[in-house]
This record gives sequence, C-alpha cells and structure tokens, in this order.
Amino acid sequence: MSDQVTSPPTDDSAPTNSQDLTVFVQNLLEQMQSRFSQMSDAIIGRIDEMGNRIDDLEKSIADLMDQAGVETQGEKEMNQGS
Repeated sequence: MSDQVTSPPTDDSAPTNSQDLTVFVQNLLEQMQSRFSQMSDAIIGRIDEMGNRIDDLEKSIADLMDQAGVETQGEKEMNQGS
C-alpha cells in the first residue's frame, strides 16, 4: 500500500486563469441561453397544438350537441329573450 497522495485528474476544459474562466463562463451562458430558447420554442409549440386540439374538441362537441338537439346556454338565453 502506498502512502503517496495523488492529485485529482485534471480536466483539459477546466479554466486555468481569469481570462479562460471568463471565456468558459460566457460559453456556458450561451449554451444555457440556446437550450432555454429551444425549450421555450418547444413549449410554445406544444401550447399552440393543445389550443388547436381544444378548438377541435369544442367544435366536435358543438356538432354532437346539434345532432342530439341539445341547446347551448347561449341559445337558451337567446330563445328566452325573444
């Protein structure tokens, strides 16, 4: 068994001085910004898709209600006002 202390392995991408650290942090922030933008775009796209599906569902329900002869609340109010 050796009593020799070993230093942790060095990472070639680790910054070694303040200028390297600045560049490293800037690159990291740019990557984070890019990922955030991609995630934001994906979320907005999914929300839009969900909105379209809800619109389609509402139309389908309205069509089924028409076929079944069921009046909607708005139609009831219009008929009562006449």
